[in-house]
Amino acid sequence: MLSDYLAHDAIGLATLVRTREASARELLDIAIARAEAANPAINAIVLKDYDAARQRASRSDAARTPGDGPFAGVPYLIKDLGAPVAGLRMSMGSRHYRHFVPTEDAPVVALARAAGLNIFAKTSTSELGQMPYTEPELFGPCRNPWSLDHTPGGSSGGAGAAVAAGIVPLAHASDGGGSIRIPASCCGLFGLKPSRGRVPGLYAPSAGELGVDHAVSRSVRDSALLLDFMTGHTQHQAVGAPGTFLGALSEPCAPLAIAYVTDPMLAPTLSADARAALDDAAQLAASLGHHVEPVTLGIDFEAVRHAFLMLCSVTTRDMVLNAERITGRKPSRDEFEIATWAMAQIGRKLGERALPAALEEQRRITVKLTDLLSRYDVILCATLASAPIKIGEMQPTQSERMQMRAVTAMPIEPLLRKMLAEAADKAFAWAGCTEVFNLSGQPAMSVPLYWNARGLPVGVQFAAREGGEATLLRLAAQLEAARPWFSRRPPLMPARF
Repeated sequence: MLSDYLAHDAIGLATLVRTREASARELLDIAIARAEAANPAINAIVLKDYDAARQRASRSDAARTPGDGPFAGVPYLIKDLGAPVAGLRMSMGSRHYRHFVPTEDAPVVALARAAGLNIFAKTSTSELGQMPYTEPELFGPCRNPWSLDHTPGGSSGGAGAAVAAGIVPLAHASDGGGSIRIPASCCGLFGLKPSRGRVPGLYAPSAGELGVDHAVSRSVRDSALLLDFMTGHTQHQAVGAPGTFLGALSEPCAPLAIAYVTDPMLAPTLSADARAALDDAAQLAASLGHHVEPVTLGIDFEAVRHAFLMLCSVTTRDMVLNAERITGRKPSRDEFEIATWAMAQIGRKLGERALPAALEEQRRITVKLTDLLSRYDVILCATLASAPIKIGEMQPTQSERMQMRAVTAMPIEPLLRKMLAEAADKAFAWAGCTEVFNLSGQPAMSVPLYWNARGLPVGVQFAAREGGEATLLRLAAQLEAARPWFSRRPPLMPARF
């Protein structure tokens, strides 16, 4: 049954349950067994709810009804950030929040349950989703199944690692600056960030409404069907009907005008791996009949970078300095990682004043990209500036930690600005290609078409007009058919798990 489990995506597993070729309990037991085997190596799961999930699966097998949802019986994982599950701790990778237990499900959690997904554990994230890698001090680093020395990305790194390791075919993720697309790129998965407002909101909305919930998956069709359910399409239309996102995959992908962008965005440059992945994707798209045209965005990326950082700093300030509103306890400096505490101080001292200008820059970049996408159907660009980095590579050095402690103890504005610039340079050198589409609110996806010479995945990013998810999904399905990735698995999986 193990090989059969890995051979199916979530829709395929739900079909097995519906036709009684497998039970929900059997699928859950396999998922739990895989989690128990893989997690000591990848550290993707930070909270288990196995017994409750087993009870749900057994009840579902005993009394299944047609209303169980399109994913009935499929095991599922929820990211431990921004999507509360009633009765389960939501630590958000933070020592302060580690005992916080929400009393209500988030809308995306309630919708996942209604779709039939069986939540049995929660996945790791960077503290408060701050970093594009997943190495929270609270739980330790999450590792990439393709190479345990490398990051699975972040902040939805636990979700990406768990899906890549074959624990589940589909897992919840969220994206406020690339946190769906970055793990998808690092882990050889498909990751779609929907348009702003498509999916019911995050637990803690970000300044500028940067964040959105969805998933990382092994197949395009799983992502499409889940989006149908999250956006209410399945309430009024049959699964896969014309006009649904899943239905769009049955339609031919008409030739698209693709703007091919090699700008490094907020990164200083693109690596040879990133350029090779982009060139490969451009050639593949052209071979499929699309018109691919090189384009330079002509964007003031320094202004975009500053706006994004200011918006993030205000959100971090709210989650850190105003944490008592959520947990009922006053926050203290020693309950947060020093980089998170420093970002909160930046939000307090700089972000609030800079907020109007940051929102105006957000408006400008949205207009700029909207204009470009009135002339092109899709933008093709890098997801990351390079292949997955090694664990610990972006962690603050001891000297940087000392500087952060000193500056936050005496938050003088010039020193705060210098500290922020240095930290941002380090982060954006690798993960500076996704944030622009969070600012603009347009849908964007990372597609796994390329693996480098070391066997590490390097995704490429496509973006479309606001509300253009169907265009992206049709293109993704065409690319998936032309360059299948579903059967590509990390080499450690068959041997060790």
